[in-house]
Amino acid sequence: MDPENLPVINNYLDTNEPVSSEARRSRMHFHDNQRKVDYVLAYHYRKRGVHPGQGSPGQSLAIVSNGETGKEPHPGGHGDIELGPLDALEEEKKEQREEFEHNLMEAGLELEKDLESKSQGSVFVRIHAPWQVLAREAEFLKIKVPTKKMYEIKSEGSIAKKFNELLQKLSSPLKPRVPEHSNNKMKNLSYPFSREKMYLYNVQDKDTFFDNATRSRIVHEILKRTACSRANNTMGINSLIANNIYEAAYPLHDGEYDSPGDDTNDRKLLYREWARYGVFYKFQPIDLIRKYFGEKIGLYFAWLGLYTSFLIPSSVIGVIVFLYGCATIEEDIPSKEMCDQQNAFTMCPLCDKSCDYWNLSSACGTAKASHLFDNPATVFFSIFMALWATMFLENWKRLQMRLGYFWDLTGIEEEEERAQEHSRPEYETKVREKMLKASGKSVVQKLGTNMTENEDEDDEDKLTWKDRFPGYLMNFASILFMIALTFSIVFGVIVYRITTAAALSLNKYTRSNVRVTVTATAVIINLVVILILDEIYGAVAVWLTKIEVPKTEQTFEERLILKAFLLKFVNAYSPIFYVAFFKGRFVGRPGSYVYVFDGYRMEECAPGGCLMELCIQLSIIMLGKQLIQNNIFEIGVPKLKKLFRKLKDETEPGETDSAHSKHPEQWDLDYSLEPYTGLTPEYMEMIIQFGFVTLFVASFPLAPVFALLNNVIEVRLDAKKFVTELRRPDAVRTKDIGIWFDILSGIGKFSVISNAFVIAITSDFIPRLVYQYAYSHNGTLHGFVNHTLSFFNVSQLKEGTQPENSQFDQEVQFCRFKDYREPPWVPNPYEFSKQYWAILSARLAFVIIFQNLVMFLSVLVDWMIPDIPTDISDQIKKEKSLLVDFFLKEEHEKLKLTDEPAQRSLGGGRHSRSRAPSWAPSGQSQPGSIASSGSQHTNV
Repeated sequence: MDPENLPVINNYLDTNEPVSSEARRSRMHFHDNQRKVDYVLAYHYRKRGVHPGQGSPGQSLAIVSNGETGKEPHPGGHGDIELGPLDALEEEKKEQREEFEHNLMEAGLELEKDLESKSQGSVFVRIHAPWQVLAREAEFLKIKVPTKKMYEIKSEGSIAKKFNELLQKLSSPLKPRVPEHSNNKMKNLSYPFSREKMYLYNVQDKDTFFDNATRSRIVHEILKRTACSRANNTMGINSLIANNIYEAAYPLHDGEYDSPGDDTNDRKLLYREWARYGVFYKFQPIDLIRKYFGEKIGLYFAWLGLYTSFLIPSSVIGVIVFLYGCATIEEDIPSKEMCDQQNAFTMCPLCDKSCDYWNLSSACGTAKASHLFDNPATVFFSIFMALWATMFLENWKRLQMRLGYFWDLTGIEEEEERAQEHSRPEYETKVREKMLKASGKSVVQKLGTNMTENEDEDDEDKLTWKDRFPGYLMNFASILFMIALTFSIVFGVIVYRITTAAALSLNKYTRSNVRVTVTATAVIINLVVILILDEIYGAVAVWLTKIEVPKTEQTFEERLILKAFLLKFVNAYSPIFYVAFFKGRFVGRPGSYVYVFDGYRMEECAPGGCLMELCIQLSIIMLGKQLIQNNIFEIGVPKLKKLFRKLKDETEPGETDSAHSKHPEQWDLDYSLEPYTGLTPEYMEMIIQFGFVTLFVASFPLAPVFALLNNVIEVRLDAKKFVTELRRPDAVRTKDIGIWFDILSGIGKFSVISNAFVIAITSDFIPRLVYQYAYSHNGTLHGFVNHTLSFFNVSQLKEGTQPENSQFDQEVQFCRFKDYREPPWVPNPYEFSKQYWAILSARLAFVIIFQNLVMFLSVLVDWMIPDIPTDISDQIKKEKSLLVDFFLKEEHEKLKLTDEPAQRSLGGGRHSRSRAPSWAPSGQSQPGSIASSGSQHTNV
């Protein structure tokens, strides 16, 4: 680009002074190589009268020093051509941009942008915040910054200290090679920035005192609250982007992550030590992540890291439980009895007409496989995982407090957070529509009278529940419809299983593999449906939240999370809940089966029980979701989007600058990246996975292992996405993970109930226990299989349902079926037997005892592990005391400096009068307790 044509705003650069290519070294600064680019606004322009495919209009724009736009009509220009609809729209957008940029300059920001020299193209408005603006906004936002005072963090006891040192040495190969941002031994006292107390802070270089993330956060706050009257008094950059005035707004990355050379920046460090699959074994550089991306994203990766590390012990225990099942498979008496062909049980047909009687020994493989997941160890594992979930949440609260202490988040109050919240564009639009409807004035008139003079009125300048009632009604109806749709799809898959099983039973070649074929295909169908509905429900949740018109982004995010979680929870778990708690419960009995349609019986559990099928269903859905949705979609979709955007840019008409394309600026590179859309999808996939790990772990002890393997990849996948594929997010300051903790806590409590019912109802644990201690003659499980099977007189089968062409040699008089019913030779045949009621009572008693025991142990763990670590609690108290002492010392030093000239000029007689005014402003700007104690200290 010719330096003489550089655009100038704020009159900071002489356009006649050329800028050599040697001087243009940094791509993070303005063209003067001094002012750092803190934020970028991007928009696409099209010159008047130029439509796609047409040439240059013969007119150029030059931006003069006062920020206004001067037009330089060329000979043959068409300044007097009548404006078309597209031209009028472009002109209106241009005027709105000019006003908004002028207002930004009024707020103290400095701007630079390229000359609109082509017929159409993209323009980047670079924004720099000078020191005066940074200091003013940091004070307004109460941003905590380090003071001059450093103090030593309390060290542990001798034993704990030695253990910690040993642990540090052992884990040194796992540590990322990044600079320590939070020294483990020393910490700066932090205090909210104040321009009146500059002497408290160590301001050596004003350009580097605030880091890049803080600078961009400050600029973003100004952008969010700057109004534009030409755009209906629209408030903030988000509204302008929503109205397509600007296309994007983003802070810059700290250079390229893969640039050659020894120059290092935080982005390159993060890529090298965190965002590559080759460093999967290393700890995450959480402090550097927080410094680069902000506290909100830092807390997400800290939470993900803790969750992944907690999966290691649960995976080990899960593997041990699985190996125990493998080791004891030959010693399991019930599966031995089922496999005994000499003592074969003739079972009743599984379907009408086409199905024959069958021997229970033919299900030997299924019985042995069921023992792998249905053994006494799974009960212990369920209790362990319930306590594991509690310990994980307790440890997260402790880690959150620890990070909050080191990251200076402990002083964030709700009032400060609310001060940073701004109304969403959609909310403002609805309020304007309401105000316009309430009176006959125009929007501009209405805004001029109401939004400036009557801002405190609550009647017209906010939406009431009456205004939102249609949205709430639509939400309620839509969510009910979506849940009903999910249940109907589950029922459709049930019908598929029943009809397919019946069809395959008619063919003698496919009859032997009916159960395996039906189960496998049904689970795959469920998986595909879940993946499709997940994407649909995500979009529906966004739409439903938008029509509710929440006021702030935080409220919008919380409501979106609740809706998306509810829909995705029902979608992911409803097929699993069906197999766990409903399949095989409403079958009926021989001679009185329950039919879905004419001739189609309700499906039964496999001879070994439904737990094996639940395990298959859970494993395929969990692994399928992780492999396809969490990994392939996350890797493939962004790459496809990037490819389409690149193709679009190449095919877009307009002149291209070959020199510029060879050496693109940082804002060009960042503009080609994907926009950051929030952490909701990242949290959501992990929360759903947490449900798979905890809710049905009694049936699938290997779930934590697969979750661990997925998360090792997921951490690096998310890291690579944030570092290399997304525009840099705005740094958001928050003290916790918000509503996600409540959802995790809810899932943990619900998992206790679900696992209690899985063990009591789905598994054979309770029937075996009851038989062994109440009905067995020798206290063992010998005869258990015979105990669980009831007799049926085949002569009482309904007409037309008897097996055709039976292969059994001898004529069958009685067949067996799995249930606890009276035999046909008693006065009340086929009624539920005493054993049935005894086992049902034992199941309910187990659920109550299990829930109360686990809940009690969870509360005990919660009580034993304090939410705030003792050392952190002590350090916070110590820091408050040190802060008061530091204030007093600095004020005393300041007092001396102001008193010395007074003593020299006025003498000692006026010393007391010169002291009072020096203390007055300090006492007004700091807490009264500190000021009063400071006065006492000085007097002493």
